[in-house]
Amino acid sequence: MLSVHNLRVEYGARVLFSDLTFSILPRERIAFAGHNGAGKSTLMKAIAGIVETSGGKVVVPRNVRVGYLPQEGIHVKGISLWDETMRAFGEALALQEKIDRLSAELEKLDPRSSPYGDLLEEIGTLELQLEDSDPSRMKPKVESVLQGLGFSKADFERDCAEFSGGWQMRIAMAKLFLQEPEVLLLDEPTNHLDIGTQRWVEQYLVNYPGAILLISHDRALLDMLCTRTLAFHHGRCEEYAGNYTYYETESVIRRDIHEKRYIAQQREIADVQRFIDRFRASANKATLVQSRVKMLEKIERIPPPEAADSVMNFKFPPPPASGNLVAKLENVSKAYGKLQVFKKFGFEINRGERMAIVGPNGAGKSTFCRVITGQEEPDDGTHEFGLRVATSFFSQNHADELDPNKSVLETVEEVASRESGPYCRNLLGCFLFRGDDVFKKVGVLSGGERSRVALVRMLVAPANFLILDEPTNHLDMQSQEVLQRALADYAGTVMIVSHNRAFLDPVVHKTLEFRPGEDPRLFQGNITYYLEKTADEKSGPVLSTRSHVATDVKAGAATSSAAPSRKDQKRIEAEQRKIRTQVLKPLEDELATVEKRIADLEAAQATATADLSKPEVVASPAKFRLVSNTVEQVTQRLEASISRWEQLSEEIEGVKAKLG
Repeated sequence: MLSVHNLRVEYGARVLFSDLTFSILPRERIAFAGHNGAGKSTLMKAIAGIVETSGGKVVVPRNVRVGYLPQEGIHVKGISLWDETMRAFGEALALQEKIDRLSAELEKLDPRSSPYGDLLEEIGTLELQLEDSDPSRMKPKVESVLQGLGFSKADFERDCAEFSGGWQMRIAMAKLFLQEPEVLLLDEPTNHLDIGTQRWVEQYLVNYPGAILLISHDRALLDMLCTRTLAFHHGRCEEYAGNYTYYETESVIRRDIHEKRYIAQQREIADVQRFIDRFRASANKATLVQSRVKMLEKIERIPPPEAADSVMNFKFPPPPASGNLVAKLENVSKAYGKLQVFKKFGFEINRGERMAIVGPNGAGKSTFCRVITGQEEPDDGTHEFGLRVATSFFSQNHADELDPNKSVLETVEEVASRESGPYCRNLLGCFLFRGDDVFKKVGVLSGGERSRVALVRMLVAPANFLILDEPTNHLDMQSQEVLQRALADYAGTVMIVSHNRAFLDPVVHKTLEFRPGEDPRLFQGNITYYLEKTADEKSGPVLSTRSHVATDVKAGAATSSAAPSRKDQKRIEAEQRKIRTQVLKPLEDELATVEKRIADLEAAQATATADLSKPEVVASPAKFRLVSNTVEQVTQRLEASISRWEQLSEEIEGVKAKLG
C-alpha cells in the first residue's frame, strides 16, 4: 500500500534516521515508539509529504490517499462546524454540483439533438462516479462522527472560531475520519479527548478500513490497537511484531542478547590477539600467526551495546502530617453566566485518598479543582480545609506564570525542599531536560516544555494534598513511569484530572465523574472499574427488560398486564438491533479479518519453515539467519493474531449471551 525506501532525515550534524526502509500493508496498525525528539513526528510528516527528506523516498501508489492529523496548530474560522466538516466530501459535492449544472443545461436542449445525447451520457457517467460516494449517507455519517467526538447538535451551526484548540483538533479528526484515506497518520490523537470520547475513537479506529500509523503516549491505546511497532532510538529504527508492551519486553531481550554476543566476540578476539602477540616472533609459527591475523580482519565486528537510558526513581518529599479531613465542600454552587457548573454540591476528601476526576471537556473538572484548592471562591456554599493541609496544584495555566528570565534549573530550585534540592537536575532529566537544557531561559521554551517545568516545580515542593490537571499531556512514556511510581509511593492525598487509563489505574482507587447538567458521581474504584460500571449502566435497561420478559413468559402469566406492551416490545427489539449493529457486527467483522490474517500467517510460516531445510539456505549462514528471522517474525505476528482472535471470540460470545 505504501513503502519507505532508504529514507534519511538530518538537521545539521544530527541524523534522525538513515537508510530507513519499511512497508505498510492494508489495514495494518503500526505504532511509532521512542522518546520525545527521536524523530517520530518528523517521519510522519515526511510520509505525509510535509517535510523534505535528505535522501531516500516515500512511494505512495496513485490510488492511495494519505491523511495526516498533527498534534496541534489547526485553527479554522469563518465557517460553521457543519459546513467545515462537510468539506470532507469535497470531491463528491463537486460532482453533485456539476451534475446539477449539467442537468439545468439539459433542460434547455432539444431531446432529439446530438448535444442532448452527449450531455445525457456525461451526466450518467458522473452519476456512476457519485454512487461510489453514496450521497444519501453523507449527512447521517457526519452527524454520527461529530456526536461521537463530543459535539452536540447545537454546535453544528456554530462558527469554528468559537471552539478552543482542543475542539479544533476534533474538527480536523472528524474530517479525516469522514474522508477515510487509505493510510491514516495520527500524532497524539487522544491528547485533547475525555475518556468517553476516547473510547469512541478507539472503537472507530479498531473498525477503520485503512491502515493506521500512530504516535501516542497512551499505553492502553497502543496495546489495544497496534500489532506492529517501529521504535526509534539513537538514530536507529527497529521493528517489533507486536504492540507497545511486547516492544518493551522484546527490546530488553534483544539488548541482552546483543550484549552477550558482543562480550563473547570480544573474548574471542582477545584470545586470537593473545596468540598473535605471543608467537609473532616465532618463525615456526609464522603461518599460524598469519592465518589468525587474516581471521581477525574477516570478523564482522558486533558494535558495542548502547547504554540503556537511565531512569531515576524519584520520590516526593515526605508530606507534612495533616488531619483526617483534607477538604470539604458543602452545598457549593458555581456558575459562569448562564452556565451552571454544579449546584448544591457536597463533597469530602480524606487523608490518603487517591481520586481520578473524569468527564467530558467543559463539564467542570478544572473549575472543581480550583474551588477545592481554594483558588476560586464558590458562588454559594462553604469550602473548608482540614488541619495543617498544604496543597500543591498543577494546571496548564501555571506554565504561563513562570518567570521568563530565569533558567529552568533556577525555576525549580527556588521551590525545592531541602531533601529534594540536590536531585533537581536529575529530576529535570527524567522530564526531558538533559545536559545544557537546564540552563535555558524559561522564556525560550515551548508551551509543552514550560508545562513540564511547572510539573517538576510541583514535584519538588513539600505538600500533603496534590491536585494534578492533565499532568501527562506533554510527557513521554519514560517520564510518565517516573511520575506514576512516585505517586504510587506518595503518602499524601491525590486528585488527578486525566484520561490516561494506563497511568491512572495503578495510582487511584476512587473516580469522581462530572457530566454537564448532572450532579457529580463518585465511584469506589479506579478507571477500569468506572468504565465497567458505566458500560453496565448503558446496557442495563435492555438486559433488565429482557430478563423481565423472560421471567413473565417462564411463569406462564395469562394476563395481558404481565406481558410487555407492543410499544415496549418494539423498543426492546430496536435496542437489540442497535446492539447488534454497533457492537456485535464490528466485532464479527474484525474476527473475520483476523481469521484471514491467521490463515495467511500460517501459510507464510509453513513456507518459511520449509525454506530452512533447503540446501542453499543451510549452506549460507547469511541466508539461514535471514530465513530464521523471518520465521521468528511471522510466528510472533501469528501468536498476536491468535491472541486477538481468542479475545474477540470471548467478547462476541458475551454479547450474544446478553442478547439471548
